[in-house]
Amino acid sequence: MEKLIINSYEEFAAHLGQRLGVSEFVDLDQQRINMFADATLDHQWIHVDVEKAKQDSPFKSTIAHGYLTLSMLPYLWNQIIGVNNLKMMINYGMDKMKFGQPVLSGQRIRLVADLYNIQNLRGTCKAEIKFQIEIEGERKNALEGIAVFLYYFK
Repeated sequence: MEKLIINSYEEFAAHLGQRLGVSEFVDLDQQRINMFADATLDHQWIHVDVEKAKQDSPFKSTIAHGYLTLSMLPYLWNQIIGVNNLKMMINYGMDKMKFGQPVLSGQRIRLVADLYNIQNLRGTCKAEIKFQIEIEGERKNALEGIAVFLYYFK
């Protein structure tokens, strides 16, 4: 799917209830997991101790932090949509977010996004994006929810 380019509230609103796009897959390898652990000071063994995880984890592997999976959302979102003509954009929040299953080290994830709701709040575009972060080859999503963004068009 080609990257969607939006230039105005009206163009955005025309996609209400529609699939906005699907990103490319990105690898959540052990190096990325370790770097996230260093950045967040979360060095729980299930994320960083490969040998212990092989022995003691029910997954027989280290797993990505749930918040690492979530933190990939902006990168993946940027592959799906480009919003032009902006003064600024604000991440407003998350609704109904839940983790479905862990991402094992080395698995690949991608974003699937639909425009769930959109409102014009006195010139500010409030977009609610229903999203799923899929794991390649798995039936159950790693993460799903509704991301809320405020777009201030010029």
